[in-house]
Amino acid sequence: MSRAKLRALGLELPLLPTSTVGSFPKPPYLTEARAKATRNAITRAELDRLERQATEFWVRTQEELGIDVLVDGEQYRGDMVAYFAETLGGFARGGLVRSYGNRYYHKPVIVGPVAWRGPITVDWWRWTQSLTDRPVKGMLTGPYTIMDWSFDDHYPNRKAACLALAREVRKELEVLLAAGVKIVQIDEPALSVRPEELPFAVEAMHLVVDGLPAYYIVHACFGAFETIYPGLLDLPVDNLDLAISHSALDLLAMFEKDPFTKDLSLGVLDVHRHTVESPDEVKARIRRGVGVLPKERIWVDPDCGLKTRTVDETRGKLSAMLAAVREVRGALG
Repeated sequence: MSRAKLRALGLELPLLPTSTVGSFPKPPYLTEARAKATRNAITRAELDRLERQATEFWVRTQEELGIDVLVDGEQYRGDMVAYFAETLGGFARGGLVRSYGNRYYHKPVIVGPVAWRGPITVDWWRWTQSLTDRPVKGMLTGPYTIMDWSFDDHYPNRKAACLALAREVRKELEVLLAAGVKIVQIDEPALSVRPEELPFAVEAMHLVVDGLPAYYIVHACFGAFETIYPGLLDLPVDNLDLAISHSALDLLAMFEKDPFTKDLSLGVLDVHRHTVESPDEVKARIRRGVGVLPKERIWVDPDCGLKTRTVDETRGKLSAMLAAVREVRGALG
């Protein structure tokens, strides 16, 4: 069904389409520039020029590697939630919290009614798409994760905050689609944090996407998926992008018990390991997926964004992934 939807959107993708999840490592010159920008040591225009330079580097790299559906690499973002909260109305900047490793972000605080005040990601998507003939995904952070990763001093409960955010995220989606986006990834890594809240996370996703024509992917990573499966299948999207490399056997065995009814983006690269996987290692993970689901319903990508890896590690991992995909495609015909 989803292949038909892609064709209806004018997209003809090969068997086992390849993509990445969103972020790529920032080059040292951009990391330095972002630090200078926070001290007003360089202008916004200069930072923008360097962010575009880094974005173009990653677009060319993805093309060179042979990836089918590209991302902009998020060179202009810091944290995936704070980036949206800094633009939406109703948020204040909170104190620093540790997210993982030695990385910190300013956890947003909801202090009033959340409100979409204008396009957030559209200019970056439009500019990135102008660099390539390959499709570029629109990238949004989902309402459940924005709610979960923020403090809330305004709404009476978590559900009310989540649904309010969903109505505003939909406005960003509407302008992305008007700009020409056909594939949209909505990041919801917090989905499995509180399994009892999955029903209103699903309700929120309906508020975001219902009636808006696109191919939708929800990305979730490193969660206890067994606690929200098969309820996860109630999300009104075409494709679930799940971190598989850590627990391929467990997850795929789960799908054998309760049939997986959507397309699956098979996360085959461990983005938290410096070690570069071999093509054979990746190939084994893909073959495990193909053994459980029809080959036409499988995409291949890393477990998550690659921003914590070096440029060389990122290129090495993606090269292994593409080599494995080419071999499996050849074998499957």
